[in-house]
Amino acid sequence: MTGAAAVEVNRAALLEGLPHGFLGRRGGVSRGAVAGLNVGLGSGDDPDDVAENRARSVAAVKPGARLVSVYQVHSPDCVVVGGDPWMDDARPHADALVTDRPGLLLGIVTADCAPVLLADREAGVVGAAHAGWKGAIGGVTDRTVEAMETLGAKAGRIVAAVGPCIAQASYEVDQSFFDRFCKDDSENVRFFVAGRKRHHHFDLEGYVAARLEAAGLAAVERLRLDTYAEPDRFFSFRLATHRNEPAYGRELSLIGLG
Repeated sequence: MTGAAAVEVNRAALLEGLPHGFLGRRGGVSRGAVAGLNVGLGSGDDPDDVAENRARSVAAVKPGARLVSVYQVHSPDCVVVGGDPWMDDARPHADALVTDRPGLLLGIVTADCAPVLLADREAGVVGAAHAGWKGAIGGVTDRTVEAMETLGAKAGRIVAAVGPCIAQASYEVDQSFFDRFCKDDSENVRFFVAGRKRHHHFDLEGYVAARLEAAGLAAVERLRLDTYAEPDRFFSFRLATHRNEPAYGRELSLIGLG
């Protein structure tokens, strides 16, 4: 569970043997409302602290690797990372990335949204996706699988893990949210339980896992870690909002090839 520099690394059984990890807020140098391992470039945190936290994160998962990330915009878009990755100041707008190149770590930042890490060991292809509700219903995980297949992966060999995200008990949504998902697919009602009047609780993790399973993957693992319920371990946008905190941190999920 722990890695270098006291960074907490949550790992998936399905991805055993591959450099990967779902990180939280433990082990970093940031202070204040974003205290801990905040890796958010747009969080308002001290840039030097964010850089140090990112370096610690990489060292905990694959020392010496190059971190590659995207400018996340809650889209379904996925990009392929080749032999000449972009720099942080030139990140493409997307919410998933895939590669077949060793020496890289694909990184996704979250703070309640679902991070998804994927791998086809036989093809030597890995992927990472940021699945907030907009990206999830838009098909970000489907696009990620498709992008992996362009590099030689096959859906039936891909395994995936859904990392720490806001759990159903903590995720209250309004009637319009419920209606949107059920209009998209009437069977989506199974991902909701009734709450107070005209409100429901949404199972984001379950929905994302179901989308992955429907894509024909070999296996899907859920870590079942609630970002909202464990503020000492994870950052949570919704909890920070409920507490009227001035800022919120982001955690990093990483995967690469051995």
